Amino acid sequence: MAYMPSLSFNCASVRGALLCPFLGLVFSAGLIQAADETGPLAGHSMHGDAFNEGPRQKAFLMGETGRIHFPITTKSAQAQKFFNQGVGQLHGFWYFEAERSFRQAAMLDPDCATVYWGMAMANVNNAKRARGFIEKAVYLKSLVSAREGLWIDALAEYRKEDKRDDKQRRKDYQAALEKIVAAYPDDIEAKAFCALQYWDNNSKGVPMGDKQKVDAMLKTVLAAEPLHPVHHYRIHLWDDKGATNALNSAALNGYAEPDTAHMWHMSGHTYTKLNRYSDAAWQQEASARTDHAYMMKNRVMPDQIHNFAHNNEWLIRNLNFIGSVDRAVDLAKNMIELPRHPKYNTLAKGSANYGYQRLAETLVRYEMWPELVALGQTTYLEPLDNNDQEVRRLRALGTAHFNLSDVSAGKAQLAALEKLKIKIEADAKKNPKSEPKKDEESKSKEESKPQAEADKKEEKNKTAGNTSTNSTNRLTGVNNAIAELQGWEALKAGDAKKAREAFAKSKDIPKERQSQIEWFLGDNKKAEQLALDAVKGATNQVQPLAHYVDISYRNGNYETAYKYFFQLRDLAAEADLNAPVFQRLKTVASDLDFPADWRPALKREKDFGKRPSLASLGPIRWQPSAAPAWSLPNAENRQISLKQYKGKPVIVIFYLGHGCPHCIQQLAAFAPETDKFTKLGISLIAVSTDSVDGLKKTEEKVAESGGFPFPLVSDKSMNIFKAYRAFDDFENLPLHGTYLIDGDGLVRWQDISYDPFVDTKFLLGEAQRLLGKVRVPELAATPAKVKEGGE
Repeated sequence: MAYMPSLSFNCASVRGALLCPFLGLVFSAGLIQAADETGPLAGHSMHGDAFNEGPRQKAFLMGETGRIHFPITTKSAQAQKFFNQGVGQLHGFWYFEAERSFRQAAMLDPDCATVYWGMAMANVNNAKRARGFIEKAVYLKSLVSAREGLWIDALAEYRKEDKRDDKQRRKDYQAALEKIVAAYPDDIEAKAFCALQYWDNNSKGVPMGDKQKVDAMLKTVLAAEPLHPVHHYRIHLWDDKGATNALNSAALNGYAEPDTAHMWHMSGHTYTKLNRYSDAAWQQEASARTDHAYMMKNRVMPDQIHNFAHNNEWLIRNLNFIGSVDRAVDLAKNMIELPRHPKYNTLAKGSANYGYQRLAETLVRYEMWPELVALGQTTYLEPLDNNDQEVRRLRALGTAHFNLSDVSAGKAQLAALEKLKIKIEADAKKNPKSEPKKDEESKSKEESKPQAEADKKEEKNKTAGNTSTNSTNRLTGVNNAIAELQGWEALKAGDAKKAREAFAKSKDIPKERQSQIEWFLGDNKKAEQLALDAVKGATNQVQPLAHYVDISYRNGNYETAYKYFFQLRDLAAEADLNAPVFQRLKTVASDLDFPADWRPALKREKDFGKRPSLASLGPIRWQPSAAPAWSLPNAENRQISLKQYKGKPVIVIFYLGHGCPHCIQQLAAFAPETDKFTKLGISLIAVSTDSVDGLKKTEEKVAESGGFPFPLVSDKSMNIFKAYRAFDDFENLPLHGTYLIDGDGLVRWQDISYDPFVDTKFLLGEAQRLLGKVRVPELAATPAKVKEGGE
C-alpha cells in the first residue's frame, strides 16, 4: 500500500491519526467494511483524516508547470518528476494539484520523507492537515539528505503547536529559510521560497525590509532560470506599490507555468494596478480558459478550483472598466448558471454569489434598464433566499423601473425592500452580539490584497447593494437601497426637495449616478462637476468618461466634451456601443467626423509581449462532460444500462456495499424523495461495489420498510467507479459518488467524497435548476441553457 505510515503512531486511534498498516479495509466478494471497530469508515483513508480530504485520484505529468529542479532522495525517477511538478504547482498557488503530485510521488516512493513535506506545503491554509503531513516527514527524515532535512525541520518548527504568536513563528521560519539559502547558495528553490516568505510575512505584519533586496534575490533565480515561476512572486512583491517594476514578469508569468490558470491570472494584478484594464481582462480570460480545459479534462466541477470564481468576477469588473458590457453580462449570467454545491458554490460564496453581484452591478452601471427588467422575469434575477442578494436585486430592479417611468413597479420594489428591512431588523435583534462576518467579495479581496488596493477607487464609487453580511452593514445596505428608491419615487412625482433629501441619505450612490440625478433635478453645473469627479476617481475607465463627455456636451461645453471624447476613444476599442451611455455620444462622434462605429482598432503596449491565442488555452465556457457508459446487473442478474435512460435525466448514486452503514443511510435518505424526483422526470439508480448476492443483502436490510423504490446494480469489479473517478487511486479504495446525468448523457452535477451526499433537498432543487424543469413548490427555477461562446 502506498505511503504507509509508520508503526510508531498510535495504532489505537480510530480516525484523525495515522493508522497502522494492518488496519485496512477488507475486500471480499464486493463487501467493503471496516476490518474491525477501530478501522476507518468505508470511503475514508486508511491513513487518517488528513488523507480523507484533498485529491484522491492519480496525478499525471502535465508538462507545463514550471522549470523546477528540486532533487530529493529517491530511486524513482518518476517520483522525482512528480515532486518537481508539485513544487512548480506550489509556486503557482495551485495547492490542490500540488498535493496530488506529491501523493503520486509518495505512491511511487512511500519512504521519501520530502514528499510529505510537499503535502504539508500544499496545505498552507490548513494548519491541521499540514501538521499531520509534516509529522510523517519528520518520522522518515533520517532516510533523506541533510539538505532535505533542513526543509523538513524548518516547516515542522513553523507548524509546531506552541505558545509563540504568529509573528514570532513567521520570523523563526524566515530565519530557518535564510539558513538554507546560506548553506546551499546555488539552490534557487531555497531563494524562491525564502523570497515568497518575505512577502507573505510582510502581508501579515512582519516587515520584509528593503523590497529591492528581496527583488534582487528573485532576480538571481531568474538569472539561473529565466522562466522560473518566481515571476509570480515578483508580481506580488510590487503589487502594492511600484507595479511597473513587475511588467517584465507580467509579460512572462503565464509562459513560466502555462498549465496553471492562476499564473495567467496573476499578470492581471499588475495590469489592473496600472489601470491597463484591457490587458488585465486578457489575463483573466486566459486563466478562465485554462481552468475550463483542466476541469473538463479531469471531470472537476468549476467551483472546486481555488480562485476560479474570484478570477471570473474580476474579469467582469475589468470588462466593465473597458465598456465590454455584453461580455460582462454574459459572463455574469454564466456564473449564475454553473453547478452549485453546498460546500463551495452557494448564494453566499462562489460563482453564484459573484454572478448575482456582478450582473446587477453591470446592468445598473450601464443603464441597461429594459434588459434588467426583462431578466427580472427569469431565474437570473428571481427572488432569492439571501438577504444581501435580495437587497441588491430589489434595488437594481427598482432603479430600472423608475428610470423607465414605470412608477408603480418601482414602488413595488421599494415596498418589498421596506418589508425586507423589517426582517433584517428582526434578525439583528435575535443576534445582537454576533461577530461581524465578511461577505465573499470582502474575503476574496483580502486574500488578494493587491487587488483590494487596486480597487480602492472603485470601492469609493461602489455600485448599489454590495453589503457585508454582518447585521450592521446589512442594515446600512438596505437603508441605502430604500433611500435611493425613495429619491427616485419623489423625483418622478416632481418633488425635487424630497428627492434631494432621500438621495442624500443613500451613502453609496456612485458619482456618475449622482451626476445623472442632479441633471434630472435641474442642477446641470453640479451634474457636470460630479461627472468630472467620477472621471478623476476612475482612471482609464470608459463609463465615467463617456458620461462626462455626454454631460459636458449637453451643457454646451463642447471643447471639453471633444477633448475627453478623444481620451475615451483611446480606451474604448472593446466597448459595446449599444449601451445607452455610448448611444448618447453619436452626435459628438458625428461632430468630429467619426463614423457610427467610432472605436479604434485594439492595440497593446509593446511590453505586453506576445501571447498565445486565447482559444488555444481552452474553451470560454465550462461545459459538462459525457458520462461514461455502463451496463451492470441488478439483483435478478438482469442488465441495466445507462443507455436505457437516454432522453431523460437520472441520478446515479455510487455506494460502498451493504456493509457500509452510512451508505445505507444515504439510500434511505433518497428513498422517500423518489416521488419528487419522478415528478420532475428524474430517475434514480444506485451502483454498488457489492456482488449480485450482496445487492440482495442491501435489499434485505430495508425490506420491512418497503425497500428502495429505485434499482440497485452491481459493479463488483469497480471499473465503473474508476471511470467516474469515485475511486482513490492511491489507496485502491472506492469512494462515495452522486451524479446528475441529463438526457443527453452529460454529467451536470457531481459529488465525490469520503462521505456520501445526503442533502436530498438541495439536489432536488439543483436538478430542477440545471435541467430547466417546471417549478415545483419550494424549489428554485433554472436559468437558460448555457451558451457556447467563442472569443
